[in-house]
Amino acid sequence: MDISPPRVDQPGPVRPTEQIELERLAVYLAGQLPEIEGELSVEQFHRGHSNLTYLLRIGEQEYVLRRPPFGNPVRSAHDMGREFRVLSRLCDVYEPAPRPLVHCTDAAVIGDEFYIMERRIGVVLRGDNTPDVLASDPRLAKLLCEAFIDNLARLHALDFRSAGLADLGRPDGYVERQVRGWNKRYANAKTDEHPDVERLGRWLIDHLPADGRPALIHNDYKYDNLMLDADEPTRIVAVLDWEMSTVGDPLMDLGTALSYWVEADDSLDQRQSAFGPTMIAGSMTRNQLVDRYAERSGLSVNGMLFYYCFGLFKLAVIVQQIYARYIRGQTDDPRFADLNQRVAILARTAILAITTDNM
Repeated sequence: MDISPPRVDQPGPVRPTEQIELERLAVYLAGQLPEIEGELSVEQFHRGHSNLTYLLRIGEQEYVLRRPPFGNPVRSAHDMGREFRVLSRLCDVYEPAPRPLVHCTDAAVIGDEFYIMERRIGVVLRGDNTPDVLASDPRLAKLLCEAFIDNLARLHALDFRSAGLADLGRPDGYVERQVRGWNKRYANAKTDEHPDVERLGRWLIDHLPADGRPALIHNDYKYDNLMLDADEPTRIVAVLDWEMSTVGDPLMDLGTALSYWVEADDSLDQRQSAFGPTMIAGSMTRNQLVDRYAERSGLSVNGMLFYYCFGLFKLAVIVQQIYARYIRGQTDDPRFADLNQRVAILARTAILAITTDNM
């Protein structure tokens, strides 16, 4: 069988509406990284939906720059200083965390706050970039699922206090604050009528569980926020996109991961909008992931339906926020034109789970 090599994630040209002023950036970097010499060039990683990510080349060196989206209405969701601080502490105790190098708060440089980190090279799993070796081997697909969930349990087991991240969040009352906060964010970003979203938000408020043991949580853990070794695609070489990380209930993090996990027998709408290759032969189900997490973490996973539905609700609100930016003319990215349909699908999925009492 001819197995093509996995495709390493590569950038492309910068979008016309998301350009960076290279001259000012080059002057700034010359003062921050004086040991690096050469002409500065920039490309853009196009596939993300939140913070903007660019590849910088300076001579023979490569770096990654992260900045908030243009026309950003939700500053707290794109806090560069927070992401930089988390990675600065985490990279020494959690190898998949890339090392950050420079944090700039001077908006005059490129028009907003940003930070620069080392570049990790690997495969980012998406529906159109599934390595043949995984798609053709159910055994490897299952091993990747195990690595995916084991790595999340490992993150939650880290001693966040000794890592200097104890003040990153407020674990007491975390679940209730999250539910009420995401309800408010939906109201602020609302464009269309989605009765299922509002019904889901009310259900979550009415079914709040007690807070669990606090842990450092990623808050957006999914296949396309992982980077895999191109030669060993069941090995995770990086975890990306830490802008929503905090200290809180680890089951909320697991619920978010499950909200992205689409199975082969889910509805056609869900399967058509999957975020990654979670349906390939050999993949674990959501319930199997939960069982594996309980085994690896030692935590009780009772009441996972709430956390799964919260994950779907949060994801629906995030998608709604992105769609609102598109409708309000703050971005012209054509990928965002139909995201209102994705909002409806996510809410409908959660309502079905609630009415059937089944993830």
